[in-house]
Amino acid sequence: MKKVFAILLACLMVLSLVACGNGKKAQGKVFNIYAWNEEFKGFFEKYYKVPEGVTVNWIINPSDNGVYQQKLDEALLNQANASADDKIDMFLAEADYIGKYVDSAYTMDITSFGFKNADTMYEYTIKAASDSKGVCKGVSFQCCPAAVIYRKSIAKDVLGTDVPEEVQAKIDTWEKFDDVAAQAKAKGYYMTASFAETFRAFSNNCTSPWVDANGNLQFDPQITAWMDQTEKYIKNGYTLTAGVWDAEKTNEMFKTGKTMCFFGPAWYYNFCMTNAMDPDNGCVGDWCIVKGPQAYFWGGTWLLAATGSDNTDMLKEIFETFTTNEDVVTKLVKDENQYPNNTKIAQKFADDKSYGNTAILDGQNDIAVFAELAKDIKWENHTNYDQLLNEGLQNKLQEFYNGSVDKDTAMKNFYQYVKETYPNIKLPQ
Repeated sequence: MKKVFAILLACLMVLSLVACGNGKKAQGKVFNIYAWNEEFKGFFEKYYKVPEGVTVNWIINPSDNGVYQQKLDEALLNQANASADDKIDMFLAEADYIGKYVDSAYTMDITSFGFKNADTMYEYTIKAASDSKGVCKGVSFQCCPAAVIYRKSIAKDVLGTDVPEEVQAKIDTWEKFDDVAAQAKAKGYYMTASFAETFRAFSNNCTSPWVDANGNLQFDPQITAWMDQTEKYIKNGYTLTAGVWDAEKTNEMFKTGKTMCFFGPAWYYNFCMTNAMDPDNGCVGDWCIVKGPQAYFWGGTWLLAATGSDNTDMLKEIFETFTTNEDVVTKLVKDENQYPNNTKIAQKFADDKSYGNTAILDGQNDIAVFAELAKDIKWENHTNYDQLLNEGLQNKLQEFYNGSVDKDTAMKNFYQYVKETYPNIKLPQ
């Protein structure tokens, strides 16, 4: 496979060196972008001016069940043989599988077309887009520190306060969080609405990867801590057995809901908590955010430069537009409720006493909260296996949590899933 990649890269580099005129590389007339949804497409069409004569072609496939990666991989395998107008110029990737692409010949060094990472970018976003040799292959237009999003009225009933600083002091460790879960239960509430709600807060703080250097599957203490907590929460009725995206969970966001805490970054409550913002049945303004037991991040969208692109000038412009163009980045925060990958702009809003999120929070300055959380985000111990192993473990354990199988069977099912999905991984004996 490495030889195939090397040959492919050599071919694509030859193609990329074809020049015209005074040595400047000829630019293509079709710019192809692969993505899994239309979030970035909306920002792109609103804030980036496409050069005259260039057609932008979006190829969008859902990420469910790995469809997006499958379609993207098929196109990348054909990249060297594709016509100029059909070559992928840029594609999007998420944190859970970005390593698969940056550590391949299918992505190119961003400095090769004149782009330089800015000092205002969050370091973890650069590390995530860099290969094992430290060569950066793309950028992220957002930073995704995540928080505990709590229902103020429920916090007031359970804790006697809804003030962020006071709520944070009561849930700043997992031990305290568990104690509050018991208090919430006693009052007739759930602490969380999904068995997997806290998964990211634990998994982002792992001190070891899913698969070690010898190819062995291993469970980090953070993963086992999440498993123990979840089993306890299910047994005691502190949470629901619903999945993160299930209607049973999202219905808890209505004003009739009985759940105190949800976990997520800015994109989560801005785009995924629509029930809370329902004009008739929602509870707009009844929410605040705090750090919670430990800092973590969830998601993020990286823009990767595809090797073989004949639109490198446009790639450079797009990267600059969404990371260093202060006017555009400011609008991403002010008009789109994004947390930007730009420390200067983020701090500007964090320091602005008049700024607040009124779309769902009660005017709280969420940028100020996230600016502090972002300082503690780590990018460590990630592997190309993360997405499917994370999803597989949760899916198999959910069957145990909802009573369909016993715990031993759930774990055997997980190991079987790993064996079928990644035959090269060595399972525990």
